[in-house]
Amino acid sequence: MQDAAAAPRGEPPCLVVDPDGFRTVFGALGAGVCVLEASGAVVLCNPAAERLLGFRAGSLPGRVLKEAAEADRAPVDLRSAGWGPLLEALHTGRPVRREAEVFPRADGTPLRVTWTCTPLRRGPRVDGAVVVFQEVTARKDARARQEAQLAHAEDVNAALVWLAGVSMALVSAADAEEGLERLARLLVPRLADRAVLDLAAEPGWVRRVACADRGRATGRESVRCGGLQRFPVSSGEPLGRVLRGSATRTLTGAAAGPGAAAGLVVPLRLRGRTYGAMSLTRADPGRPFSREEVDLAEDVALRAALTLENIRLYDEQAHIAAILQRSMLTDLPPVTGLELAARYRPAYRSAEIGGDWYDAFPLPDGPLALAVGDVAGHDLQAATRMGALRNMLRALAVDHAEPPGSTLRRLDAAMGHLDVADSATAVYGHLRRAGGGWRFEWSSAGHPPPVLIHPGGATAVLHDGHGILLGVAPDTRRPTATVPLPPGVTLLLYTDGLVESRLQSLDAGLDRLCREAGILADRPPADLCASLVDAMGFPDDDVTVIAARVPADG
Repeated sequence: MQDAAAAPRGEPPCLVVDPDGFRTVFGALGAGVCVLEASGAVVLCNPAAERLLGFRAGSLPGRVLKEAAEADRAPVDLRSAGWGPLLEALHTGRPVRREAEVFPRADGTPLRVTWTCTPLRRGPRVDGAVVVFQEVTARKDARARQEAQLAHAEDVNAALVWLAGVSMALVSAADAEEGLERLARLLVPRLADRAVLDLAAEPGWVRRVACADRGRATGRESVRCGGLQRFPVSSGEPLGRVLRGSATRTLTGAAAGPGAAAGLVVPLRLRGRTYGAMSLTRADPGRPFSREEVDLAEDVALRAALTLENIRLYDEQAHIAAILQRSMLTDLPPVTGLELAARYRPAYRSAEIGGDWYDAFPLPDGPLALAVGDVAGHDLQAATRMGALRNMLRALAVDHAEPPGSTLRRLDAAMGHLDVADSATAVYGHLRRAGGGWRFEWSSAGHPPPVLIHPGGATAVLHDGHGILLGVAPDTRRPTATVPLPPGVTLLLYTDGLVESRLQSLDAGLDRLCREAGILADRPPADLCASLVDAMGFPDDDVTVIAARVPADG
């Protein structure tokens, strides 16, 4: 410790303070800090104290604050202001805090401060005090800055929560139009009084898919938004410019549109592709769009464009997958005395290629071979294995005349030897003429059972001829069952996507299939297949149905 600056009148100092330590601790502090002797003389002070009180740097230590003010230019009515409570605190040794107290600066101008005085004791004796004071205006400014920062943080947090809701609304929608309708409802009134979402059609045309007005109808029923429509757009108007590649357009006055004082036209654009535009307007002239709000709108538009891009890519892949899948399915042959029909539907909005297949082909000794199956997996490899398995079955069936169960046994052995597939299910059978009708001989390898649909709606599930799935025990003998098909009867083969899912057991699905098939019994086979797939097929799996009907006239 070092001796403090000398007190006035040659008195020895009462306090011993380390100036270097004081400067290290308090030098950069924004509040004024003074160490006073019991007499009121300044031992040490930081730069903020001299700056606030109006003294030159280094001129305040060694002086008594009250005398310094009285000796300079302070008016008489200010010379005693504020000093009384401070000196009383030094005299009594009690801590004191005052709000908005007035002190004179060195130039005589008043200074309103909030101050605290903490006495320094040595036993019962008061040696001095530490005084900390802060200008009221600066304190209010600091508090205002803190409140502004807190409000800004709350606004940012609210915007992030809202944006998360926007993303969820977009990604959880069934299609693009539903997602944009949800977005329009979220934009009003959070960001605008009116929101319109347009998608680009062919060059120069747009399709209005969603809109919302504050306090009015929303979405497809919105007459106030002009309803959903397709219309041309001039390249000179803001919407047309944005669709042709322009950045966000900020509009004011008449340019914002009828009844609007401010507007934004924001592109729905990603990776150079413009999907459409988001138009926002406000009616209040006192509420122009701020820079932060423009940024927020562009963030929303980017999320919408990303959703549209994902939907486009997903739909393109699903379309390609469906075309490839259908190209691997069989064209049904014409058969005298039978009506054949089939229906395949890929998994809903799935870009995967399924392993479902069906087949119908004539055998050398006269019967018609009929098959349906499902190879495990939903990828290109599964589709490839499905094609290989179907072709192997064709070759084995044509090569040797035998019961369907024997053919499936040979298929199982060949499948394991050639490593065609890990596992698969199938129903394979022969349709033969028998008297005035037909006969069906079949064997099932772990596949859902065939169903007979009689004229008038009666149904029967064919549980006979059932064996384990392919790929498990190649040497297992497989049974063959037989059932007559009188005139008017329809034989139905299908894959598990029609009757079974995570939410429905096979037994429940078969009961439902029999009810639906009974209702549709008199429909033509093509309509029957299409109606069953539409009514019963589960969206997360592909579905195959093939029907063979013996005409009522035989």
